[in-house]
Amino acid sequence: MIVLGLVLLILGAIFNISILWTLGIILVLVGVVLWLAGSMGHSIGPRPHYW
Repeated sequence: MIVLGLVLLILGAIFNISILWTLGIILVLVGVVLWLAGSMGHSIGPRPHYW
């Protein structure tokens, strides 16, 4: 999710499309939150960890 967010950020910056930029920021933030929650030992949905 973090990688997809970064790709959208880059594409949004290159092609000057603001919706890609916004979606990229949202995906990066959600990915970081899930990554941090998973690394602290919290289960994410039915999974005991999030990659």
